[in-house]
Amino acid sequence: MDQKKDVTKNPLKEIIDPFINLIHAPRALWGINLSYLLEGLTYFGVLGLLTIYFNQYIGLNDIEAGRMVGILTAGITLSMLFLGGTVDWIGVRKALLIALSFMLFGRVFLALAPTLGISGPWASAHWLAMLGILGIVIGYGIYQPACYTAIKQFTTARTAAMGYAMLYAIMNLGGFLPGLISPPIRKRYEIIGVYWVFAAFTVVGILIVAIILSKKTVKTALANAAKNKTKVEQDDDDEMAKMSKKEKIKYYIKNFPIRDGRFMFFIFILIPVQTLFAHNWLTLPLYFKRAFTGVVSNNFEFFVNFNPLLIFILAPMVAALTAKKDTYKMMILGTFVMASPTFLLTLGPSIYTVFGYLIIMTIGEAMWQPRFLQWVAEIAPKNMTGIYMGIGQFPWFLTKIITAMYSGWFLMKYCPEGMAPEMMNTEKMWLIYGFIAILSPLALILAKGWMGKGLEKKRP
Repeated sequence: MDQKKDVTKNPLKEIIDPFINLIHAPRALWGINLSYLLEGLTYFGVLGLLTIYFNQYIGLNDIEAGRMVGILTAGITLSMLFLGGTVDWIGVRKALLIALSFMLFGRVFLALAPTLGISGPWASAHWLAMLGILGIVIGYGIYQPACYTAIKQFTTARTAAMGYAMLYAIMNLGGFLPGLISPPIRKRYEIIGVYWVFAAFTVVGILIVAIILSKKTVKTALANAAKNKTKVEQDDDDEMAKMSKKEKIKYYIKNFPIRDGRFMFFIFILIPVQTLFAHNWLTLPLYFKRAFTGVVSNNFEFFVNFNPLLIFILAPMVAALTAKKDTYKMMILGTFVMASPTFLLTLGPSIYTVFGYLIIMTIGEAMWQPRFLQWVAEIAPKNMTGIYMGIGQFPWFLTKIITAMYSGWFLMKYCPEGMAPEMMNTEKMWLIYGFIAILSPLALILAKGWMGKGLEKKRP
């Protein structure tokens, strides 16, 4: 009887506990989470306006602007592939400070480009903006793997799942805030003014890492985590410490996951549903701005960034309630829930279909995305979390490239600038996007027998 009572009480407790645990988190995790919060605010704030920025200030059309945004987002993922291992070599604190410094450089150049250069395709403003993109690409390629490595280092096997979920949720809380901060600044100082504010936030982010995540704090966090590690985890750490640089390089090459067919299939088959993430910044800003009038059009940043707010609330709850569920089943269900509401938008522009799409899609995202990131981090061999995070997200790089190549064409054909909303055909656009996204859960279902229990393998 007692066990049954506990089971009925657990769901509410598990929903509340993540937010209580966040408040009581150690200083090192607060440093990571605060940095990630500001970076989520800055990254999504810049990204949500970037297509319009290239249209309005750099003089590019929808297709060209979409490609530039694709270079940024896809470049970040490609950068993780090559720079994700940086944190494994120089440590979390140094990696974060270097990463944020590159991103500050990039955001300053984005803000300066229209003033210093001449607008037009491949004119001076275009080149300066691309220099800014390069800085962000390099910085973010180091930053995200460093944050996930920090969670792995500062937590134990018992606390890691919630650590990953909270990091993902915190970033998305930051991603929601531009919807509140950006509109009043944009209306008074235009997009360039908004970009200068985000550059200032990057400076604050550097100070947070430098002050809160001090060398002493990192050392204490690592020591505390080591005390609570299992004997197997401790033996792994000791074994890596004894390796020479040559042995570590051999170990890296030997343990690359490319030979694992299940792993490669799993990460690549997510591309269709991941296109919906890319449409959040490639399609939704202009869709809300052009296909709607009034509140939605005038405050499109709020609607573009509504998804991150929901993720902040839902990701820890879903993680707590589904922590013991089979990973593969959660991936099938989560990707299906995420893809299916795209068909709501085929009913036409409406505030009801927009909120229905954003809410249901976000529930699906919360079901599978943090779980996927945790899984990649957990199966990574000893001291290879950074490089595994980079390789695991390589298909995300392809998603951003592929989506950026066609999203501008679809906007110009089905949601063009200057056409009355009632004359557009956005319904067909979203129907095609829905058919693309639904391929992921269908393929996961068909491959279920072959995949078997491969995804449940944990790092020893």
